[in-house]
Parts: sequence; C-alpha cells; structure tokens
Amino acid sequence: MVTIKDVAIEAGVSAATVSRVINKSAHASKASVKAVNLAMEKLGYRPNASARALVNRTTDTMGVLVGDISDPFFGTLLNAVDTIARESGKHILVGNGYHNPEHERRAIETLINSRCEALVIHAKGLSDEELTAYAREVQGLVVINRHIPAIAERCISLDNFRGAYLATEYLIRHGHRQIACIASVADIEDVEQRVRGYLAALRDHGITLPADFIEYAAPDSEGGETAMTNLLCKSLGISGIVAYNDYMAAGALSVLEDNGIPAPEHVSIIGFDDGLIARYVHPRLTTIRYPIQMMAEIAARLALSLAGGKHPAPEPVICSPTLVRRMSVRKKEQ
Repeated sequence: MVTIKDVAIEAGVSAATVSRVINKSAHASKASVKAVNLAMEKLGYRPNASARALVNRTTDTMGVLVGDISDPFFGTLLNAVDTIARESGKHILVGNGYHNPEHERRAIETLINSRCEALVIHAKGLSDEELTAYAREVQGLVVINRHIPAIAERCISLDNFRGAYLATEYLIRHGHRQIACIASVADIEDVEQRVRGYLAALRDHGITLPADFIEYAAPDSEGGETAMTNLLCKSLGISGIVAYNDYMAAGALSVLEDNGIPAPEHVSIIGFDDGLIARYVHPRLTTIRYPIQMMAEIAARLALSLAGGKHPAPEPVICSPTLVRRMSVRKKEQ
C-alpha cells in the first residue's frame, strides 16, 4: 500500500509538505503542490479519508450508496438512514450505483472525497476485495444487504436463502407441488440465494421439477408480466409461484387476471420484500418481509459509532426474513 512517505520520496519533498498539500494549506508552494499531485497520480495514492477528516474536523454529512434511488425499496432505506443521521445532527449525501461496479466505485469515491466519515454502502457490483479495501480506509463504512467475511462485523445482511425457502415451503404446505419461480435477471447474489432457497425447499420435500419452472426477467412489474406470460406459454400446469419481489408478483397477477386465471383460486403466489404495493394489489399479497428499515437503522447507527471511534461488539448482523400471510395463497384441492 502506497504511503505518504512514498509520495514524499517520489515528489522530492518532506512528508510534512505532502501533508500540507493534501490538506490544502496556504503554506504549500505552487511547485510543491504540482510535484505532490503528480507523485500521487503516478503512485495511485489517495489520501486516507479518515485522516483528512481528523485534520479538517468532522463534517455534518453522512454518505449513502444505493442501487437506484427511484426504487421504493431504496427509498425506505434512505428514509431510515436519514432519520438516524438527523438524530446526530447530520444530513445525508446519496449516490446511485445501479449494481454496476464502475458506477458504484465513482459514487463511493465521491462520498469519500466529500469527507463523509460515516458511510452506509449498498453495493452489488464491486468485489468483496474492493469493498474490504474501502472499509480499511474509512473506519465508519458499513455494508448493508451483503455479507463479506473479511469485514463481517461491519455488514448488515438478510438471509435471502431462508426467505425463499419459507415462501416455497408455505406453498408446499398448502398442497402445491407444481411451483414456479419468477427470478430477477440481475447478476447479484440475492438472486442466486433466493433461487437456491426455492430449489432446496422443493428438494427437501421430494419435489423434482424441470428448469422450465424458473423464469428470469427484469426485477419490476413489467418483468413480472414478461415472466408470467412466458410461464403460461409453456403450459406447465403451475398452481403456485414464488416471485423474486413484490413488484414481479404484482406483474404476474396482472397477467393472470388478463388471461382469466383467478388468484388464488387457480394459482397461488408469494412475493418478497413486503413493500407498500403488497397491501394494495388484488388479492392482497402474501409475501416475505424484508426488514430493510430496521436493517438501515442498525447500519446507520453502526456507521456513526465507528466514525466516532467507538467499536461495538464485533458480531455480524444477519437478519431473518418472516412470512406475512395475506390473501394470495389458497390450499390446493386434491
């Protein structure tokens, strides 16, 4: 790892001069500023965010990285973080990552360079190694909705496998065996974990189904419509559906209604997240509750605590999903 001493040697100046340049001191000459900046660029050195914050005193800004701010799921996350931030007299600065490594990297760099000492990061594109490196640089960085073993004590995650298992098993207990899975095309671990949970529940109950019972599409209502249409075209005799999220479930319900297939009389369906839409579709959606508000509050408090130099007990937080029973599942008549 490149240090301030390495930069000083490359630039031909003292470490104290490098420090003055980094902290934009008026006592640094133009020649020194130019030499140090060239050395930092050549060596790939970026000043440690925590060190800069100590020199410049604390800021009133807390950074948050989300997938897409237009998604209501992330709206709930942001609202929860903002509530905790305001309790500490801080405001939030938000970046969108779109589950893309380059977008996530740029957003995190911007948050760090904006001197956000506390960061709540929802990143699906960056590798474990890169997020671990950021966590080592910023002591107030916490990762949400992801478990990284190297920094497990700074991760707040959900047992996605368990959630999909619960949903599938609930349909099985209601007599369903021809159970389809509507999954997201997003290349993130949440998808893989939920599909594994679905398959594990089938396997544990002695049910074997062909791959045609899993349909991938965009993780929104339009994607749910597409996936449901494709499943109907296969004539699989489906009686139950496990959906990646509530929006995909809502899209699937719309297609069932358009095709004269009543739910849950002919097809039962379970969503995931327990978002606001689950209460207002018809029938009201049975779903798996994703406690994102609680998780975001925990993450925000932990980030602020770490940024303040406090170190809570080093235990990872893995939240458990729960089933919310509503009206979209009915016992299958034999």
